[in-house]
Order: sequence, then structure tokens, then C-alpha cells
Amino acid sequence: MTTLTHDSATLTRDALAVLQPGFTGTAAPDWLLRRLGEGLASVGLYGRNIATPEQLGALTAQLRAERPDVLVGIDEEGGDVTRLEVRTGSSFPGNLALGAVDDPELTRAVARELGRRLAECGVNLNWAPSADVNSNPDNPVIGVRSFGAEPDLVARHTAAYVEGLQSAGVAACTKHFPGHGDTAVDSHHALPRIDADPDTLAARELVPFRAAIAAGTKAVMSAHILLPALDPALPATLSPAALHGLLRRPVADGGLGFEGLIVTDGMEMRAIADAYGIEHGSVLAIAAGADAICVGGGLADEDTVLRLRDALVTAVIEGQLAEERLADAAARVRALGEWTRHSAGPRAAHGVEPAAGVGLDAARRALRVTPAGPSYEPLTGPGYVVSLTPVANIAVGDETPWGVAAELTRLRPGTGTATYGQQDAEDRGVPALIENMLDAAAGRRIVAVVRDVHRHPWMADALDALLTARPETVVVEMGVPQAPPAGALHIATHGAARVCGRAAAEVIAGIGADDRPGD
Repeated sequence: MTTLTHDSATLTRDALAVLQPGFTGTAAPDWLLRRLGEGLASVGLYGRNIATPEQLGALTAQLRAERPDVLVGIDEEGGDVTRLEVRTGSSFPGNLALGAVDDPELTRAVARELGRRLAECGVNLNWAPSADVNSNPDNPVIGVRSFGAEPDLVARHTAAYVEGLQSAGVAACTKHFPGHGDTAVDSHHALPRIDADPDTLAARELVPFRAAIAAGTKAVMSAHILLPALDPALPATLSPAALHGLLRRPVADGGLGFEGLIVTDGMEMRAIADAYGIEHGSVLAIAAGADAICVGGGLADEDTVLRLRDALVTAVIEGQLAEERLADAAARVRALGEWTRHSAGPRAAHGVEPAAGVGLDAARRALRVTPAGPSYEPLTGPGYVVSLTPVANIAVGDETPWGVAAELTRLRPGTGTATYGQQDAEDRGVPALIENMLDAAAGRRIVAVVRDVHRHPWMADALDALLTARPETVVVEMGVPQAPPAGALHIATHGAARVCGRAAAEVIAGIGADDRPGD
């Protein structure tokens, strides 16, 4: 018979401390407040938890009243991935737009203003920036969330973003280690595999993470990806070789020397949940060197928290997880929480000068406009916007609006709009789809809005047919501009944030700096 020497109360508190759960509703439920009192040290917020800045501030104050050092995390990248403005679209362009401008001071200013707004609402941990080098243009989940495909460019902007965000008192969580850029699979759905050799990883994937660590990032988020060069069996989130052996190992010994908080990507993502289950996966992640378990994007209830808590406690008792490793992980969570008490929150926001127009300025600077010739005439009357819409990936979600229709309608009242997806093209056939567009446009200039047209054959076919029928069509690419420019005017926005749509609409309508309505 085994004699248990573990302090059950300490184990329970440590197990709760390493969880970063979500919840439903715009106020904290009783069970969440109760668990904060019992040792839970972090909470994750999603679009479903946010209605207004005032409501969000009241929510975080409610959490902090229960635990002053609570980490309040959010997935607020700006650009396509926004939680603060999930129902309206972001006031900030995303990483690809910032990389296209390639002005690190602008990136730093955008991140500082985004951090200021988060801090003002009481959020003190941002699961951003994405430091992935988007070397695979067919990547279905990173794309415009990356600063670009060149490691040094991604590195300098990752560092600038970390510095800007943390200067506003919000801890950065650089992701997705060791790099999710060279994948053609979305880890929300399955386990991606990167077959790069160690030299390629060092020269490509790891370069931005080294820069983030040098810039002082408080946290790093692991990726659910398999890299056989590091570990032939386990994805990075569960791999001691990736987390302890590479990320934590001292620089002198060939590692990255990171000493801050290691956070997992969402454990309910199918790359982990399908193969390991979230309970066993969480145990393996902590054992591998992770300090905090992100869960709550899909599973957002008390039962999930209790299941993971009990799985961690049981793993220690049964010898599957070292008690010292769990205690170390919990201590790192609490250490970052303590940092936030002195460096984060609304007090930090008051020390940062607001820069309300920086996001729109960045979106305008990021535009790349390619005319087919000198004959393009700006749209002076109502147009007709046709949006060819792919299925949104889970990170972006389908709740956040995108496109140029709303902004163009504001500038040119009477503008019409229609949205078509792959199912429409398959059900009707492309010729019938184009005929429908032309009938609905009724002679108005057509603006075709696409997103990653190079990844969607149905979209490319529809766009080609439309341009054959109406060569004067304006094309706006709001994803990665991989396909050759097409249309009487081609505008690459490098992202689908609301401000990107506004910047494009201004060009289409010929609105110059002197004619712009109130920014």
C-alpha cells in the first residue's frame, strides 16, 4: 500500500493555478468566483464575454475583487482576430499589414495603443503576437496573422509588438512556438506536421521567438504541431524536447533560454483533444514544461475546470507528474500575476498617451494599389460590392464582419452588396453565378472582394469569369496577396479588419486626405 505524502490542499491550489479557463456570459458566474477563491489564478475572455468597454471593465473588476493578482487573458491580435471588437471589426490592422509597411515604430505604436485599451478595461495578458513565419502561402490558419514570410522581418516586428504591448502594462504571450507558419493543416481540426530539419527551424521558425525573448516577452504559447526534428512522437505542446529541451534550455547550451510563462494553445483543439483527450493532454503538457493550460474557447464550464484539476492532482498522486513540476508551473503563473499587480491594469493605461488614429493610419499605409492602366476613374456614385467569402477559420470566427461594403456605402450611399460562398458556386455553377451578379449590379461598377483567392479554386474561377464579363471591376484582396493582381484596379489590404476596409473604400471612391470624413 502506497503512503501518500502530498498535501492535498496545496496540490489542489497548484492544479487550479495552472488553468486558464473560459466561461459564458458578460458577468463572472458564481462558480468562477468561487474557484478563484480556491486557487484559480487565470481567466480567459472571448468575444462572448464582451459587449462594451464599460461592461468589460466591470467584469475584470469583479474578477480582481476576488483575486487581485488574477491573470485576465484575451486573444486580441487586432486585424482579423479581435475580441474587443468582435461584432464590428477591429480598429487596428493585423500583422501582415504591419509587416507590409515594415515600420517597427508603427508596429510598436499600434501595439501600445491596443495594449492601452486592454489595460483600460482591466485585461493584463494578451495571447499575442503571432510570431509565425508564414512560409507556406497555403497555410489555412495563420496567413494574415503573420507579419510575413521572411524571418528577420517577422522578428523585428514581433519584438516591436512585444515592447509596445508591454509598455502599456499588458503581458505579451508570443505564439505559436516553435512556429505554425509552414503548415497546410489547421490545428483546430487536426495535427499539422512540419518536416523541416533543425538548421531550417533555427534559421526560420525560431528567429522571431529569439527576438521576442530578447524583447522581454512575459509569456510564450506552444503550438499543437508535430516537428519530427524535435520530437518524432509528440506535438510541441506535449513535448519535453520542445518545451524544456529547446525553449527553456539555456542559450549557452543551444536553447532559447526563456524563463517566463509557457502557455498552451487551446487544449480542446482537435490536434490534442482527439488523440490524447484534454485531461491526459493537460497532464502531459505540464510534465513537458508548460505552466498554464489554456482551455475555454469551446469548453467553458465548471465541469471542465474540475476535470482538469482532478486529472492533475491524480497524476501527481499516481506518480505520472512530478509534484515539483506542478508547483513550479503554479509559481510561474503566480509570479506573472504579481507582475500585473504593479505593472498592469487601468493605472498602466493612464500613463500611455492615447493614439486613436494609429490603426487607420497603419491600414492606409499598408495598402498596395495596382492599376491596370491610367484610365481608372474613382467611383463617384453607388457601386455594387460582391464578396466572395471563404469559410472562416476558428481563430477568426464567423461573427466578425469584414469587407468594404459598409465603408463604401458610407462614402457612396446607394451602394449594393451581395455575398457568395463556395456552396453557391457549386450549386448554381459559375456562369449562373456571374449572370446573377451582373443582373443585381444593374450597370453599377462592381467591386469584387476576395480573401486568399490563391487558396480557393472556386473563388479564382468566379473572379476570372467576372473580370471577363466586366473588365472594369475593382478587385480588393483582403487576405494574403499571393495571386497576381487583377482587375481595373487591384487593392491588397493585407487583412480584413474594419480599418482595412475603410482604407480600401477611400481609394475606390477617390477620397484623398483632404476629403476624408471624420477619422
